[in-house]
Amino acid sequence: MRCRDVLFALFLLILSSPLCAQNRTDTLPDGIDFWSDYPHEQLAIALVDRMSDEELLSQILMFGWAGAEPDYLLNTWVSERGLGSVKVFGWNTGDIKLVAKSIASLQKRAAARRFKIPLFVATDQEGGWIRHVKGETSDTPGNLAIGASGYPVDAYYAGFYINREIRALGINMNFAPTVDVYSNQRSSVIGPRSFGSDAESVGVLGVAFASGSLAAGVIPTAKHFPGHGDTDLDSHGRLPQINIDYDTFSNRELVPFKYLIKERIPAIMSGHLAFPQLEADGKPASLSKKILTDMLRGELGYEGLIITDDMMMNGATLYAGSLNRAVRLAIEAGNDIIISSTTAQLNEPLWSRNLSLMKSDATFRERVKDAARRVLLSKLTYFKSENHAPLDPDPATIGEHIPDKDGQQFFLELACRSVTVYKGEALPFHPKPNERVLIAGVFSALYSEGKKRYPNARTFHFSYELNSDESNFDEWNATSLLNVAGAYDTIIINVHNEHTANIAKRLRWSGKKVIILSIMSPVHALNLDWADAIICGYSYSWYSFAAMFAVLNGEYTPQGHIPLNLH
Repeated sequence: MRCRDVLFALFLLILSSPLCAQNRTDTLPDGIDFWSDYPHEQLAIALVDRMSDEELLSQILMFGWAGAEPDYLLNTWVSERGLGSVKVFGWNTGDIKLVAKSIASLQKRAAARRFKIPLFVATDQEGGWIRHVKGETSDTPGNLAIGASGYPVDAYYAGFYINREIRALGINMNFAPTVDVYSNQRSSVIGPRSFGSDAESVGVLGVAFASGSLAAGVIPTAKHFPGHGDTDLDSHGRLPQINIDYDTFSNRELVPFKYLIKERIPAIMSGHLAFPQLEADGKPASLSKKILTDMLRGELGYEGLIITDDMMMNGATLYAGSLNRAVRLAIEAGNDIIISSTTAQLNEPLWSRNLSLMKSDATFRERVKDAARRVLLSKLTYFKSENHAPLDPDPATIGEHIPDKDGQQFFLELACRSVTVYKGEALPFHPKPNERVLIAGVFSALYSEGKKRYPNARTFHFSYELNSDESNFDEWNATSLLNVAGAYDTIIINVHNEHTANIAKRLRWSGKKVIILSIMSPVHALNLDWADAIICGYSYSWYSFAAMFAVLNGEYTPQGHIPLNLH
């Protein structure tokens, strides 16, 4: 074949290639919508090419709602502006049938628009401590319990059953797994939300959880990039600064994300976190083009969606100076979906000023358009698959799926595999005749599960609310407990934070047998090694209390390990 013929054949091949077809959107008919039968990339480009600036900007926004049901304002954003995504927060989820009804109503409004683009509906259902969809959903042992079991299969099925429940409600995106490395043991923000302090293990378990989520039909979102585990500050109130060098950053914080990117995680959440040795001006990662575009997309090769943490957090707005500027910086940095926990007013600056900038700044408009294309491509891939959450969930059938019957059995087994005996010379505990036992703590499951094994035990309830003077709170509870404990021989006390640990310390010289049941992070209980026994269970789920009391009663031998570097 002559050279000219080879070149002509190559030209025809290029013309017929998917890449070229994706860019030839002008050949698509005028009436196309989201459900038209064309290749995903081609259709995504065609739709954004035909969108107004208002539709493009709306497509990359995600709003939550404050009441039991979406209000007029949120409905207006969906119906009139084409809002792309909504977020289900924990303050409106007690009635899960109403949650399903609300989601179906919002999806119906989205489907009535000209392009018929469905909504991403997201929530935070990490398991354990963070469970935004409440009602009858499973209250599970959580990530640190999975780390304590050490089995990736536990992470997989936790992701599967947690997400199979929320899928039944029409929720199609979950802001989980949390893959922050638990390196700062003073952390009150991440703590038991992490799988542990070993970066490699966190990566393996994160991949397994995400795989279970996908199998259940829900998009997983790894968070909080590039890592929230080495700070005891909460970005809701201020901007945490993690002052580590690049080698530590690359070999610890980034490791779990590298695992997930290799396995093509579909979404990553950017955190409001400052890394001064990476971004000299203190700019948070969520607003940093250097961290999100150059590093996450460029160096790490990530191709999925980048989603901000809630932009109402002070960690973002304090740096930017205003919410509308924070939104602009987040878009420019490379985020594809911008979250606000509250629904913006129709004329708020986060809308009007960024819309105005789209009309005056071609570069900014192109970035918004690129983000909208990514969102649409992700939606096309998900909603046109065979395994996606329903767009019209039926509230009448929710009871068939929630709580998940198979999941209930699994979560009890997970809790049993996770339980760790830190000190166990006094185990098993079988009270002697006439031995008086007191169970002290905060959670109702502590009492109900404890009374199953020790029916003659009495209970002492701490006040859960803190006084303005926390030291007085600890002193008052400790004094009250000591007064009551005088009438008992053995005290089983639940420790779950610094305050309950301070109360437990007062029992050291009481002359009583003391058994510590530690939940949440075990860090608070480890300095109580004068106690006769310390058992770690990692969550306030009834599954965890049942498993801990079974160990205390000698019903099985626990195999869990504390997934933290204790040195």
